[in-house]
Amino acid sequence: MEKKMSDSSQPEMDSGAQEGEVPASDPNFMLSLARGLSVLQAFSDQRRSLTIAQISHRTGIPRASVRRCLHTLIQLGYAEAHGNNFSLKPKVLSLGYSYLSSTPLTVSAHPYLNQISRSLNESCSLAVLQDDEVLYVGRSAASRIMSVSLTTGSRLPAYCTALGRMLLAHLPPQELDGYLARVPLKAMTERTVVNPERLKEILEGVRQAGYAMVEEELEIGLRSIAVPVRGASGNVLAALNIGAHAARVSNRKMTEEFLPVLLKGAQDLSILLP
Repeated sequence: MEKKMSDSSQPEMDSGAQEGEVPASDPNFMLSLARGLSVLQAFSDQRRSLTIAQISHRTGIPRASVRRCLHTLIQLGYAEAHGNNFSLKPKVLSLGYSYLSSTPLTVSAHPYLNQISRSLNESCSLAVLQDDEVLYVGRSAASRIMSVSLTTGSRLPAYCTALGRMLLAHLPPQELDGYLARVPLKAMTERTVVNPERLKEILEGVRQAGYAMVEEELEIGLRSIAVPVRGASGNVLAALNIGAHAARVSNRKMTEEFLPVLLKGAQDLSILLP
């Protein structure tokens, strides 16, 4: 326990980890736990090894607190140190395994994703919107189509992905405005749409068309198409997509051959959602 229980009794928030939303008057909020989770989330496919200074910069958490978090994670077997660099250990997977192994959408979706992937010979993914990002909750990979490896649990920006645009397109207007106010639209390639008003126009088109297509905005050479997956209430709760190499699959083939298969898959998957 830290001196005078300062992390649990003084819930002032650091500036970098979505912590400002927590009321300072909440006596039950554990700042130490929030900081530990933020440290875990600082690591990614592109940032598998980080220094204390880098984690502090990414999370907004003071270096002394980052050091204590890492020390605790190392002692519990979730992280390891190599000189001044730190990385996560496989044990961290256990934190999400219970959810992934017990959620009907994640468990039951795989046969559907595999069937779609086999029929089109392309990679197929299922995702939801979480913390302003696309969270992959299921994936069947026919081949690697990106420079980074995508698996269940991977995250990508929402504004420049077909999955993300489908999910953003069905947010209530106030929530979409909040997203655009919070999230900086960075150019991932020269084709990435970074103008908020233009993006809102595109999202309106996505709502009307019933599908989203993104061409080389996330990564050069990547073309993707996504459709909504609706729950029993009719609300869009997830999105389903196919990603392919742009040089191999034209946008016409996406809409004429892939889209009908995706729409049928989305209809089948909808029975898994509440």
